[in-house]
This record gives sequence, structure tokens and C-alpha cells, in this order.
Amino acid sequence: MAKRGDVLELAVLGLLRESPLHGYELRKRLNSLLGSFRAFSYGSLYPCLKSLVSAGLIIEDGPAGEEAGTAAAAARAGKRSRIVYRLTAEGKEHLQELLAESGPAAWEDEGFGVRFAFFGRTDAATRLRILEGRRSRLEERVETFRSALSRTKERLDTYTLELQQHGLESVEREVRWLSELIDDERRRESAAPKEIPSTGPKGSLETR
Repeated sequence: MAKRGDVLELAVLGLLRESPLHGYELRKRLNSLLGSFRAFSYGSLYPCLKSLVSAGLIIEDGPAGEEAGTAAAAARAGKRSRIVYRLTAEGKEHLQELLAESGPAAWEDEGFGVRFAFFGRTDAATRLRILEGRRSRLEERVETFRSALSRTKERLDTYTLELQQHGLESVEREVRWLSELIDDERRRESAAPKEIPSTGPKGSLETR
């Protein structure tokens, strides 16, 4: 299962890949673009940023691109300065490594929404593996819901039964949505131009 810190790291790096941001703007983006992060506070964001800076994955600049040391000096002098965070070359490389992962952590509730938000930077094969893994996990959840309902239906009051039925229907809707996405991915993959081998001068196959 994905840890919240790992998911937050991916989200921060992905957003900084789009543009440099200061901490307040980063938090706003996390809240507006990645709804699952509404529970994150400055208390969890800034330790993550500090860790990424220490790892050399992001750097701190002043408001006009000035170095972090200059910004700190301005702060000591009583001047207001807002730190801007930028992705380093190492950070971009690490982000691509994270986006290439397609194991169970990418299918779970904690990580899937964030991974999906950055599908535009994820290769097609990885996208398909994540979508199929997520669907498989939710299909298991549907069976668990149905089994539990069949065993306890007679013992539940009307409201509890409605709540469980709503949960089942929500998961079934997501399974249908995932199936549509998977079909779209496969259609795009089959429509993509493929390399056609040609015969070389001595009858050997060559790829154009």
C-alpha cells in the first residue's frame, strides 16, 4: 500500500514539473487539482519539501529566482521573501522513475488518483497496467461487498442497507469507468503506427 508521504512526494514533484511554485501555491494546487489531498496541511507539506531539498530533487529560490541564501538574508533583514521551489534535473529523473512504477501501490485508493492526474506524463503501457490493476482490485471489492450484503441483508436496518448499497454502486460505477478507459487505451495503442520491416539488399529484414 502506498504511504501518504510517498504519494505527497509524487504530487509535489509532478506539480513542480509543470512550473516552479511557492509553498502556499503548491498547497492550493494540491487541494484543487488532487482532491484526495484536502486533508494535507502545511504541517505535512513543508517537511516533504525539506526532504526533497535535502535529496537534491528540488531547490529553493527567492521570488525573482534569487538563490536561497539571498532570500534568507532578506528575511533576516526584515524584508518579506517568499521561497519558490523548482525541480532539479535529478528531480525530473526521479519523477519519471516514479511515474514508470505500475505495481499495487499505484492501484490503491491512496495512490491511484495522484497517478491518474499525471497520466499525461506516463507512457501508454504503464497507464494500461495501472488501469487494469485498479479495475482488478475494485472487482475484488465488488465481490466482497456483494458477499457481505448477502450474508447480513436481513439483519440490517433500512439506512445501513442503503449506505452499503450506495457503496457497492459507487465501486461498480468506477469499474465501468475504468473499463471504458482501458478500451480507449487499447484502441489508441492499436491505431498507433507500427514500424514496418523491409527487405534489405540481400533479403535480410531491416527496420525502417
